[in-house]
Amino acid sequence: MKQQLVFEAPRRAMPPRHLADLDETGRAAAVSELGLPAFRAKQLANQYYGRLIADPKQMTDLPAAVRDQVAEKLFPTLINPVREIQCDAGETRKTLWRAIDGSTFESVLMRYPQRNTVCISSQAGCGMACPFCATGQGGLQRNLTTAEILEQVRAASSAMRAEQFGRTAGTAGGGRLSNIVFMGMGEPLANYNRVLGAVRRIIAAPPNGFGISARAVTVSTVGLAPAIRKLADERLGVTLALSLHAPDDELRDTLVPVNNRWKVSEVLDAARYYADTTGRRVSIEYALIRDVNDQPWRADLLGKKLHGALGPLAHVNVIPLNPTPGSEWDASPKPAEREFVRRVRERGVSCTVRDTRGREIAAACGQLAAEG
Repeated sequence: MKQQLVFEAPRRAMPPRHLADLDETGRAAAVSELGLPAFRAKQLANQYYGRLIADPKQMTDLPAAVRDQVAEKLFPTLINPVREIQCDAGETRKTLWRAIDGSTFESVLMRYPQRNTVCISSQAGCGMACPFCATGQGGLQRNLTTAEILEQVRAASSAMRAEQFGRTAGTAGGGRLSNIVFMGMGEPLANYNRVLGAVRRIIAAPPNGFGISARAVTVSTVGLAPAIRKLADERLGVTLALSLHAPDDELRDTLVPVNNRWKVSEVLDAARYYADTTGRRVSIEYALIRDVNDQPWRADLLGKKLHGALGPLAHVNVIPLNPTPGSEWDASPKPAEREFVRRVRERGVSCTVRDTRGREIAAACGQLAAEG
């Protein structure tokens, strides 16, 4: 039976309020509700975003008499690590998280010589039903809260900070978290308001956020055209990654079912609006599947459409398909991959093959399934 797209998450009791759910005004109000002086709001935010501490018992500048109250009302434990597995000599690390309602999701920390990236989830599961993606085939459990999203970032940042001691500056794994990609479980733009809140706090400077450059934050989407335009109007300057996977509606209707609602032309128009509004180049994600979407004529059509719609404001990331349980599809042979890239470039569109990380631990693109 054909899976249905799910844009609205099932209604569940949401997790309790956390400091990370609140903006500056909300933090001030929350501190006031606790009967604490106003300056405590900035102090708590600085502990969380600046020092990466989420346990009031470790906040030495907070009076001991109020730490339990603050912990209960503003720092409930929202997610717990269930399992952590590594590959690439420890440079790629996948964490399975369990929320307090039992929902599970995953994040992946990837350390490179010049940057450290965390791939985070915005939903537990995904309702977009793309047939080549393990997450999409598992269905949607619920949206994550802003704080549950930010806790993945804080955990990765804290891990990077802890590991930099004893390492030589500039070596892989040392230093701070530098890049955030919303490419884990879920469709970020289907959880728009909470993702937007998370992005604002990721890019704001401490004490209002983690202080990560907007240019180093990527928000991925399968093509929710109205939400792409809405995100453009926020003018945050983050990178948009559009998971296209086919240049023609006939195939994309199957590979990316949301295409039945917003066709390729509509999605590319929205991407152009994003590029024009923000001045940022749009990343076009294309999972290359043997004998499905890797034909030379599709490469030509992709290049032609992108050159017409986005011109130099498009960059194609060709992603060799990652294996998922039960799927008969496979990655394209290397000669076909090289020919595909050549043809896209021939049309005047920038195109490279993504360096895939984490395939052997099911941590690569399309493999996250959050199996506990």
